[in-house]
Amino acid sequence: MSYRFLLLDLDETIFDFKRAEEIAVTKTFQEAGIAPTAENIALYSRINIAQWERLERGEISREECKLFRFSILFETLGVRTDAAAVSEAYQRHLAVGHYYLPGAQEALQSLHQKYRLFLVSNGTADVQAGRLKSAGIAPLFERIFISEKLGAEKPSVEFFRRAFAEIPGFSREQALIVGDSLTSDMRGGNNASIATCWVNREHKPRRADIHIDYEIESLAQLEALLDSL
Repeated sequence: MSYRFLLLDLDETIFDFKRAEEIAVTKTFQEAGIAPTAENIALYSRINIAQWERLERGEISREECKLFRFSILFETLGVRTDAAAVSEAYQRHLAVGHYYLPGAQEALQSLHQKYRLFLVSNGTADVQAGRLKSAGIAPLFERIFISEKLGAEKPSVEFFRRAFAEIPGFSREQALIVGDSLTSDMRGGNNASIATCWVNREHKPRRADIHIDYEIESLAQLEALLDSL
């Protein structure tokens, strides 16, 4: 199969989101007077992931997702703090700087020479804009599709329908989505009827209800995979 259209996720596919999250959460906790211990940061991360998965399932809105992750955290910790203000502070910290996963920057530069690249992200628009500007990689993508701007979330069919409509000459048969999330990227690819490539850095088990066409450990392996097809 020859693919021309590569739809790439951003966090934990290109950027090291876990590192960025830990740094942003640490700064936010310090400002809010909360101990930035490994346990508290890990607790926040678990709650955050659960809220994003609720958003993907359409159970809550984006604004509720951003607020609930902190209100649930503070309730769990028994802390009295303005969750909305803390959420805003976290967003500001997260939007500053960027951290590449190993080999991702070089992989992007090389893939850009051979394929039509598109970014597909559920991340908050202002945060992603700040990080993309810091990294200077926006010109490598023909289009950047952020769910908040597009008006639909991955993995919904509507997200991909709207994105595909903005890609000249698009062909589902020649499209491949590449990302780390089973529930967002891989299920999204299934919903959109396009091929999927799972970036499985942590060797997580597959799920029977989600079809995966290809699996790699990092974006650095993608070009060799595509060359072999």
